[in-house]
Amino acid sequence: MSEQDVDKSRRRFLTAATTVVGAIGAGVAVVPFVGSMMPSARALSAGAPVEVDISKLEPGRRLVIEWRKKPVWVVHRTKQNLEDLAKLEGKLADVESNSSQQPAYAKNKHRSIKPEYLVVVGICTHLGCSPQYRPEVGNVSFDSAWLGGFFCPCHGSKFDLAGRVYAGVPAPVNLVIPPYMYTNGDKVVVIGEDGGVA
Repeated sequence: MSEQDVDKSRRRFLTAATTVVGAIGAGVAVVPFVGSMMPSARALSAGAPVEVDISKLEPGRRLVIEWRKKPVWVVHRTKQNLEDLAKLEGKLADVESNSSQQPAYAKNKHRSIKPEYLVVVGICTHLGCSPQYRPEVGNVSFDSAWLGGFFCPCHGSKFDLAGRVYAGVPAPVNLVIPPYMYTNGDKVVVIGEDGGVA
């Protein structure tokens, strides 16, 4: 065996070893880089749909759920609440919800899929305060003919139990209706997903 043959063999071995080590090093460097481009579990959960069991929500009551770091209210409206919605139409700024944000299936007089349930983002459309749920009917400090709804104590905006804004208040549009749907025999509301209905 000549000295030249030994050098070629050693050169091939070193080239192959360097290639393998380089490939492993590149893989080790790329994995964290690619991983950093994927959203974290926390980020995924912040925008993920939220399921809420409404089977025990009594008429006149409200559930508060967090979705995308915002409060979302599910209100079980009474039969009287639904009848009162029509009585307020002359007092509202956007009765038909033409200037407001809601899925197409919630662009109706009760702004919901099922008349008895309102699903609405609980943030005032004026400056982002969270209105109070005021289901009582009658004379209250801010309205002598109150028929229930939401009152924002920050600047006095009022919304009915369909999330429609009263005329002449600071809030410019109705409360936002998020995408949602029902599952499990209509006992569960999924907020943030509507199965592509909208």
